[in-house]
Amino acid sequence: MPIPVYAFTGFLESGKTLFIQQTLEDPRFNSGERTLLLVCEDGEEEYDFSTYPHKCVYFEPIDHAAITTEELAALQKKHHAQRIVVELNGMQLAGEFFNKMPMEWQIAQEVMFADSRTILSYNANMRELVVDKLSGAEMVVFNRMEKTADVMPFHKLARAVNRRIDIVYDFTDGTTTFDEIEDPLPFDLEAPVIEIGDDDYALWYRDITEEPKKYDKKTVRFKGQVAKLRKDRDGMFAPGRFVMTCCEADIQFMGFPCKFIGASLLNARDWVTVTAKINIKFHSLYRGTGPILTAVTVEPAQAPKQEVATF
Repeated sequence: MPIPVYAFTGFLESGKTLFIQQTLEDPRFNSGERTLLLVCEDGEEEYDFSTYPHKCVYFEPIDHAAITTEELAALQKKHHAQRIVVELNGMQLAGEFFNKMPMEWQIAQEVMFADSRTILSYNANMRELVVDKLSGAEMVVFNRMEKTADVMPFHKLARAVNRRIDIVYDFTDGTTTFDEIEDPLPFDLEAPVIEIGDDDYALWYRDITEEPKKYDKKTVRFKGQVAKLRKDRDGMFAPGRFVMTCCEADIQFMGFPCKFIGASLLNARDWVTVTAKINIKFHSLYRGTGPILTAVTVEPAQAPKQEVATF
């Protein structure tokens, strides 16, 4: 039987403990389920178990980096836990913990907490850790925010990493509000040919992979580098670009399978401008369905000013 995991991420003193405390005090969430509370760091706030509506929460401090899958399974068995609540260490990658979870543990919800007074500094100096937390979260709460604060820098920070994340602003006067800022795409999906600017490749790549159906049967024009496919060598190549999400260590080539009669004559890593029709269909590269391009034209091109695409 799957064991739901409620994961709370964020840096030290970002408000994780207080939120978890209030959640476990709420009888709508805590109605008697045996809950294993895993805590990976020590903050100023402490848990008060006397306020919980049921004596069914079992506290276990753990080392985020050192804990093993076997030890996690043993803790669940020890307390006969029906669900897991985990407060992760902000200075560790959340994925490192998730990769250690027993097979039957499944993430039910992941929420990030961010102190509005410090998160932009963390992003400037520890971008990889910030991206790690935002990329998997369903919701981010920017707290300790002044009512007159400009929310746009926080909106841009979250949306640059995760377009589907819900954003909540928690103000110092006790009020909260959901972010309702709309982010129009920088290209026209209704144009006869969707023109992708050099600075918009990363955003377009993410959008088409997240919502491929809206691009089905469309025509697109973009600049990319030639990549050769190991399979389908005859009449196919993979135009794309190297994309950096957060830092140089995570740069990856992101391209698309593309049918082109002259594919065998192209040289790997050459820059080309591709005009192609898009069809959403099965390909082994995706291990399922995804965008398959059929080139209308492939023309030599100059490299963009910034060869590695970013968000």
